[in-house]
Amino acid sequence: MHDPALFKWRHFEADIILCAVRWYLRYALSYRNVEELLRERGVWVDHTTVFRWVQRYAPELDKRCRPQLKATNDSYRVDETYIKIKKHWYYLYRAVDSTGATLDFMLSATRDADAAERFFRKVLRDSHALTPRVITVDKNAAYPPAFDALQQDSTLPETCRLRQCKYLNNMIEQDHRFVKRLVNPGLGFGAFHTAQRTIQGYEAMHMLRKGQIEGIAKGDVLAQNRVINQIFGLAA
Repeated sequence: MHDPALFKWRHFEADIILCAVRWYLRYALSYRNVEELLRERGVWVDHTTVFRWVQRYAPELDKRCRPQLKATNDSYRVDETYIKIKKHWYYLYRAVDSTGATLDFMLSATRDADAAERFFRKVLRDSHALTPRVITVDKNAAYPPAFDALQQDSTLPETCRLRQCKYLNNMIEQDHRFVKRLVNPGLGFGAFHTAQRTIQGYEAMHMLRKGQIEGIAKGDVLAQNRVINQIFGLAA
């Protein structure tokens, strides 16, 4: 997917920009940490510039990865975790399948039935997500009304079951740690829009690390880096 305008008017080469964005989204680094790493390599970039790069290219990474994701299975694990934005707590809804593959995510200001329903609908629109056979959630009272609403309008089949069992959701609770570990160095976010864009990049990179892209093995960092360059049109 080559787009010559994507890096137009930037003062640095595209591969340097993607390297900085990749470091920030993959590792538990602050923007100042990335600035120092680049400076060690003779590239003088202010940390505010790195921030702007992440805001521009993290959502683009998520968008370009999506068409290449492997299909997940039909057993969902759904949960939410807390994200601090401007000293207030917001909710990050996340879903994985029974193997741990990411289905989708959604940042929300509320934690209620409407938010749960919006998230379910978002997951079900994903091309890589199969129609669920079972959806496992915790004891949050917001999930059953949202599930019932989707079955009533036939978005979910009648054969699909909602299973409220906390210990079966240990997998996704462990998976939350990846995002939380990356958020902590930045001490939270300054705005909802900023958080949303950054988390898109975190989650896209997490899917890459899990080996969810076709032809890429889990843990093959070099192959994952090549794929990022390829989907941005920087490599053959």
